[in-house]
Amino acid sequence: MIVVAGLVLAFVLILIFSNPATRACRWREDRTGGPVDGEGARKFRCMACGAEAFTSTGKPPLDCRADKTPPDP
Repeated sequence: MIVVAGLVLAFVLILIFSNPATRACRWREDRTGGPVDGEGARKFRCMACGAEAFTSTGKPPLDCRADKTPPDP
């Protein structure tokens, strides 16, 4: 009985703390260029959709940028 209650609690916590906006994104830091403009901004690329984003926190973006990336010519 305790195991079932623990599983239910774990499932509820996952639902509460998961972020559906980034569920499909797989952000990886692009370290080939170094910091941008000396500001310490980091470039990230999504391995799922190819979107690119820059952050000044050094952490991956918190939202999906797939629909915000201009199409390739």
